[in-house]
Amino acid sequence: MKYPYNVNLLTQQQALKALQDPFEVDGWVKTVGGRLKTDYRYSAQLCYNTFPFPKISDEKKQEIESAAEKVLITREYYPEKTLAELYDPDKMPQDLREAHAKLDDIVESCYPGYPFASDEARLECLFKLYEKMTAKK
Repeated sequence: MKYPYNVNLLTQQQALKALQDPFEVDGWVKTVGGRLKTDYRYSAQLCYNTFPFPKISDEKKQEIESAAEKVLITREYYPEKTLAELYDPDKMPQDLREAHAKLDDIVESCYPGYPFASDEARLECLFKLYEKMTAKK
């Protein structure tokens, strides 16, 4: 499980942009970000600023904010653990895993085509949204 965001640094408002589903972000970064040696390059110019996030209702925003807050609250149950310990896939606390899974599902449900049949279908959706986002008006 990979989470490309640091929830520690987020306010609830920032959560709407930054807490995109890791599957979407991973696919986007791998496709548009490029590599430096064997590591993916995650830059604001190529990845973050170009990531297509659909327009959503105030109700959906609130749902995302509540789920993001639940992730933060759940992390507070483990003050003795570092972020590396909390997010070690083999040792991640079950309640934190579940809080992230719920957040991921809510965010992914914002995209047309949800639930996606494959990573390729998800990436195809992202590129269609990107084309709309960058089309000249």
